[in-house]
Amino acid sequence: MAGSPRPAPATGPATTTDGSARMGGNTLRILVATDCHLGYLEKDEVRRFDSFATFEEICSLAVKNKVDFLLLCGNLFHENKPSNSTLVKAIEILLRYCMNDCPVQFQVISDQAASLQNRFGQVNYEDPNYKIGLPVFTIHGNQDDPTGLDNLSVNDILTAGNLLNYFGKTDLGCTSVGKVKIYPLFIRKGETYIALYGLGNIKDGRLKRMLHEPDAVNWMQPEIQDETLGPDWFNILVLHQKRTRGSPRDAISELLLPRFVDLVIWGHEHECLIDPQEVPGMGFHITQPGFSIATSLINAEANPKHVLLLEIKGREYRSTKIPLQSVRPFEYAEVVLEDQVDVDPGDEATICEHLHKVVNNLIEKSREGAPTGSKPMLPLVRIKVNYTGYSMINSKQFGQHYVGKVANPQDILLLTRSRQRHQTMQESCNISEELCTNDLNQETVEALIADSNLKLEILSVDDLNSAINDFVKEDDKTAFHACLQQNIEEAINKLTTAKEDSVDQEKLQEKESQSKERTSSQNLQTDTLSVFEKQKCLTTTEEKEQQALDSDDDEPIESSDPEESGSQQAGKKRRAAPGGGGSTAASWRRKTDLASFQRVPAKEDDANAAKKRRAPIAAGRYGAVIRRN
Repeated sequence: MAGSPRPAPATGPATTTDGSARMGGNTLRILVATDCHLGYLEKDEVRRFDSFATFEEICSLAVKNKVDFLLLCGNLFHENKPSNSTLVKAIEILLRYCMNDCPVQFQVISDQAASLQNRFGQVNYEDPNYKIGLPVFTIHGNQDDPTGLDNLSVNDILTAGNLLNYFGKTDLGCTSVGKVKIYPLFIRKGETYIALYGLGNIKDGRLKRMLHEPDAVNWMQPEIQDETLGPDWFNILVLHQKRTRGSPRDAISELLLPRFVDLVIWGHEHECLIDPQEVPGMGFHITQPGFSIATSLINAEANPKHVLLLEIKGREYRSTKIPLQSVRPFEYAEVVLEDQVDVDPGDEATICEHLHKVVNNLIEKSREGAPTGSKPMLPLVRIKVNYTGYSMINSKQFGQHYVGKVANPQDILLLTRSRQRHQTMQESCNISEELCTNDLNQETVEALIADSNLKLEILSVDDLNSAINDFVKEDDKTAFHACLQQNIEEAINKLTTAKEDSVDQEKLQEKESQSKERTSSQNLQTDTLSVFEKQKCLTTTEEKEQQALDSDDDEPIESSDPEESGSQQAGKKRRAAPGGGGSTAASWRRKTDLASFQRVPAKEDDANAAKKRRAPIAAGRYGAVIRRN
């Protein structure tokens, strides 16, 4: 794949909306949308149905253009656990547009169980019990991501009902950075082969570390045995992360993505930048469809909303942006009061009068852009007001004048000021300070934990960040239990692995010990035999000397006569002297007391001097020496 040519936009007129190109052929048609946020502001009387109206329009555009499938890039739902009302409305829309008798003209030729997150292990349109005419493929975003002990989300619920094809789901565990393998869906239509990679939302800081670490993210590519005969794959990557272009902190840079990808579809960002843009030096293009509805009243949301019609044939693709007509109009403006001539800093009435003019002009502008023949929707209006040096007005009271005229009367004004240091300080800085209550709680839980300098010894900070985020934002009551349980399981696995390694090491040491024992046993037997031979020789010598002493037939004569005792002492001295012999030595030996006799040690017995002072010994079996008490 590394040596394959890069895609170039296809030439020629765009395919008509009658969908004549769908049936058969080699052109694969995909409708791409992202961040539908079903259920957003479902308790607001004016805006509660906005997300469902836009999602229904997206599905109708897919049917109208007769695309092969609908591709969603995360955050289909605004919450991980939507209300029953939201879930029912979503199911009704999917049943209305996805279940029909239209034939599906493409095939998934890869191992579906490795890519799809369902118990069936196959795409939903291959189930004979369901008639799926419009397959929907989706990844999860940061709002509808899987949580809990079983790592489930609302996407898993719809997948279990065979309404979605959920892919790009990963399980990183709780410890260290984590490793993951991305298995693509291999899709074939005629002579067009597509590898569709999906990467659901991962905490941006963690994914950033994973992409910097070698082999932490493994992209499984199709095997090509012969580049001349094998198919030429077109690689698409779908992900839902922060992008460096809009939010540099903990964002994912395009330079960290794999180079073999041909087209990247980027979700999560609000602004609609749907025209594919080439990344210099990387060889691929990026398209950013943006939010389908406005959830943050910022300048990036004021741009018109679109979906992308993507047509792929071989190695060429063509993109066509289709505007969404059901999106509530949104007008945005910025006002700096000190730049306005007709505004008096000390007169609050002139300030309100000027701002009322701006709001009315925005309302008229929204009505001009409304489609003809339809009832205009109440617009969203936001004015960012820099009131530095002017008295602050009551934004809630100001918005009461527009109830029934705009959809957001409670937060029309976003009051900001340039905070200046006191005159006693030499430096001054202009820092934008937003005072809108809706924007005060924008600091993430991860940032709060990072600022507190926590040093955890059992759980990691990343695990605690994820658990707190799921508990607070996703209302997941089992977040901490799931985090602890996963840490325990990983610790048990590590201990089991370490124990197995220890057992193997002990077995190896035991074998080495047994070998050493056998060697030492053989040496001990050899040493014992030599000792026994030496002892046998010594014992034989002692027996011979003892027999020489006891060889005379006559018994020793004991006498109480002092003269005889003296003669015995003299004979003893003569007997001890060497050189005696003959009958004279024999006669003196008969009169000698054997209890006081000591043999003169030989030179070879010096090493065994201690044995001579022991009790009398006798020879045993096999030359051994047995002591007698």
